[in-house]
Amino acid sequence: MRRQRCAGRGFISGLVGGPVASWTMNQFWAVKARLQQQMQSSGDQESQNQQEEREENNPTVKTAETITRPQLKRELTKQEKKTGGSVVHYAFGALTGGVYGMLSEVMPAVSAGFGMAWGSAVWLGADEIMVPSLKLGGRPQAYPLSQHLSGLGAHLVYGLTAEAVRRTMRAAC
Repeated sequence: MRRQRCAGRGFISGLVGGPVASWTMNQFWAVKARLQQQMQSSGDQESQNQQEEREENNPTVKTAETITRPQLKRELTKQEKKTGGSVVHYAFGALTGGVYGMLSEVMPAVSAGFGMAWGSAVWLGADEIMVPSLKLGGRPQAYPLSQHLSGLGAHLVYGLTAEAVRRTMRAAC
């Protein structure tokens, strides 16, 4: 029996899969950070300062600040920045996942490579084009190739996870 295509069900399955994929993407970054820390001298103060600077300059944190500053009429605390950045990250992941799920229903080619084509497209569109265009980060040339490849890797993980959740949910419908 062939499963009937349904954009609405696809959107819902992607809306659920997006935050799961965002969480998995965070795990990718955590493992990468641990590996980098092991490769450098452990507990190096310079490495810790660089990590804090990256967190402060994170595009999701900058987005959260831009959204909340006019309402709060003050700067966010360090904890509020962390929380706001997470909210933006998961909300964007959910919305992107929903769009992915819906498009996968109406254009199955979108799910090529078990979601990796979509993950690559999100990386290119969000990290490489939107972030610099909205001045949430530097121009792509300001970063080393390794940072671009790490971002691509994280988004491939996002795409794979979003597709796994989408397929699992759609198989149940």
